[in-house]
Amino acid sequence: MSPALFGLILINIVLLTAGQTLWKIGLGSVGFSLSFTGILKLLFNPFVFAGLAVYVAATVLWLYILSRAELSAAYPLQSLCYILAALIGLFVFKEDVSLMKWAGLVLISAGAFFVARG
Repeated sequence: MSPALFGLILINIVLLTAGQTLWKIGLGSVGFSLSFTGILKLLFNPFVFAGLAVYVAATVLWLYILSRAELSAAYPLQSLCYILAALIGLFVFKEDVSLMKWAGLVLISAGAFFVARG
């Protein structure tokens, strides 16, 4: 995999995690109820809407990546989203990230490393 393509995958990972972060912020401000009005309220929340826009950009980028990279190499690298999300959870949302979670994230990182090298 070329360095440029690897860089695009990293950008895609950041976009996906940013979208999730925006959704989490938006949900924190309006909550969520599984009703027509609840869904409309959610969709018109600026953070949720921005998260959707970021996800659209990530999807377009992902389609480009898939047209250039092997799926067996590109898709496992997306697991790096878990690591970035854990860091955002820790620093932005002040979540507790236990030692067991960190151990799992280290294993995911190792797997992503082997995929990128192989």
